[in-house]
Amino acid sequence: MSGHPLSLAINGRERLLTDRLITFEPAAPQRTETAAVVGLGYVGLPTACALHDATTRVIGFDISEERLREIKAGEVDLPEQERSALASALAGGGIELTSDPAALAGADAVIVCVPTPVDAARVPDLAALRAACRTAVEHARRDQVIVLTSTTYVGTTRELLVEPLRERGLRVGEDVHVAFSPERIDPGNLDHVQRRTPRVVGGATQRCAQRAAEVVRRMTDQVYLVSSPEAAELTKLYENIFRAVNLALANEIADACAELELDPIEVTLAAGTKPYGFLGSFPGPGVGGHCIPCDPHYLLWQLGRRGLSSPLIEEAMRAIDRRPGRVVQRVVELLGEAGVDPAEARVLVAGVSYKAGVRDLRESPALPILAGLRRLGVDVRYHDPLLPEIELPDGSPMTSEPEPHGRDWDVTVIHTAHPGADYSWARDCPRVLDATYQFDAVPHRRVV
Repeated sequence: MSGHPLSLAINGRERLLTDRLITFEPAAPQRTETAAVVGLGYVGLPTACALHDATTRVIGFDISEERLREIKAGEVDLPEQERSALASALAGGGIELTSDPAALAGADAVIVCVPTPVDAARVPDLAALRAACRTAVEHARRDQVIVLTSTTYVGTTRELLVEPLRERGLRVGEDVHVAFSPERIDPGNLDHVQRRTPRVVGGATQRCAQRAAEVVRRMTDQVYLVSSPEAAELTKLYENIFRAVNLALANEIADACAELELDPIEVTLAAGTKPYGFLGSFPGPGVGGHCIPCDPHYLLWQLGRRGLSSPLIEEAMRAIDRRPGRVVQRVVELLGEAGVDPAEARVLVAGVSYKAGVRDLRESPALPILAGLRRLGVDVRYHDPLLPEIELPDGSPMTSEPEPHGRDWDVTVIHTAHPGADYSWARDCPRVLDATYQFDAVPHRRVV
């Protein structure tokens, strides 16, 4: 095992388990000549960029012509350095964009990176995943490596790739090699670049795992092998379920801190000085993005079909769903303290993306917060320099306030504070509700 530290709160006893974790060690430097990436969203596009540095040719496949136009125009949510590298790769032909699935047959490796959301009832929406896997199977050829990276339920790799390939007459582990390697991309966080973020690979056979690890190793310095695709699939779900439970706990501790007149950030940082047994998170207005609000429901859905429950995970997800309502409640409380009727109030939500520094609106807590305030009759607007236009869950469009003035609003809710953005205007707002718990620019701020 390498010297990479494990994120385990088990008091150092991980040293007794090092033989259980298998580090992939390539026998000799390998080079995949051509790699294809299926799906060019928040995971697929960075994956294509990472592969460009280690392959002769990268094929970026997406069914959306609009998405391909955005990428060609540089209208992508990538750090500046990666955006420049992408532009150079496109100009030099190192990355080729296409909507023609037949191009996949020309790749030595195919990496599937499509979204796996849930619907309004929190049931997994498998449409994009099934379509992408079906496309990969239809165009698979002998000696190809197919790696699924999309977070999904346990057994997906065998159901959507291994079995259909066998039905096509391709022997998995001999003619074609299949594995699951969950993505670990942290959008907007330059501390967690792909090269320094370890990956896990679970192959349908031992040979599949080795071949897939050779491909994944192009994107990271460290690859760990697990016994099966199923083990790798549950690994990813466990990672994000842990985050969900931890974030629900962080918000609950923040509420306790409010009651006891303590600062939850101070308490969390102080607890974090313990070098073992604690892995903390910061509270906020809710949980957004394509992972944490969605992924745990894949396991809950799968267990539910078997008549099983997971009470801790279920309650954590309910708590996450309730959190935006708590923000709305606090806005109403602040208005009440000022004697302002919600139906006559003007409220501004500052920042609506789910995470600072990114333009991703998926599952953002800002959406139910805006909708909840509207239902109360509040004249609610938003300001976000990264998202000039958004759409609420009911389809209502909204446009960002370009230059807000603090005195124009009864309450300003700090939902997402983007780095480098100017929020000095918020000091002039009489009431500022800091849902990030870290917006120190306004001395009179209140927290959720």
